[in-house]
Amino acid sequence: MKVVVVSAGLSVPSSTRLLGERLSVAVGRAVPGVEVEFVELREHAVEIAHAFVNGFPATGLRAAFDSVVSADALIAVSPVFSGSYSGLFKSFFDLLDKDSLAGKPVLIAATGGTARHSLVLDHALRPLFSYLRAVVVPTGVYAASEDWGAEGLPERIERAAGELGSLLRGTSGVRPPQPRDEFAIDVPFAERLAALGGE
Repeated sequence: MKVVVVSAGLSVPSSTRLLGERLSVAVGRAVPGVEVEFVELREHAVEIAHAFVNGFPATGLRAAFDSVVSADALIAVSPVFSGSYSGLFKSFFDLLDKDSLAGKPVLIAATGGTARHSLVLDHALRPLFSYLRAVVVPTGVYAASEDWGAEGLPERIERAAGELGSLLRGTSGVRPPQPRDEFAIDVPFAERLAALGGE
């Protein structure tokens, strides 16, 4: 089982990458044995621009697309720019085939300089992945500069990772109980009629 972390952080080191790492470690605790792979969009920025112009992804970008499409789940993390996800982040997902994420579990996360941008999760990231028909976990994780080392962030990370873990376990051969069909005929009609005193 593979989880791919898509990180749009631009600096090295990057708080966006760090948040992705912490989320992946927490998912590993929720689903032991899960394989984690990182796709750093910064490394593919030029190839993303070229793909928009010529319509063909280069080898490195194609490999990144293949990793995302073949993953059992995604952790998607973007820094906040102008109140939304970064252009690099959006461009990468714009180039993916529009049906490639349908039904795929996705944990959304973002980093920013102030807590005022925390609504980016529900006003930008969640609608993007809902449009792509991914299954977005209920808890998104936003980390402002002041959140690192403070109370609250570790709990949000664990809760979101647990939700993604539940989706992963649900798609790994463990089928949820099927609802009973109330119209299924499990007793022959003649027996039901006899029980009512009819013939």
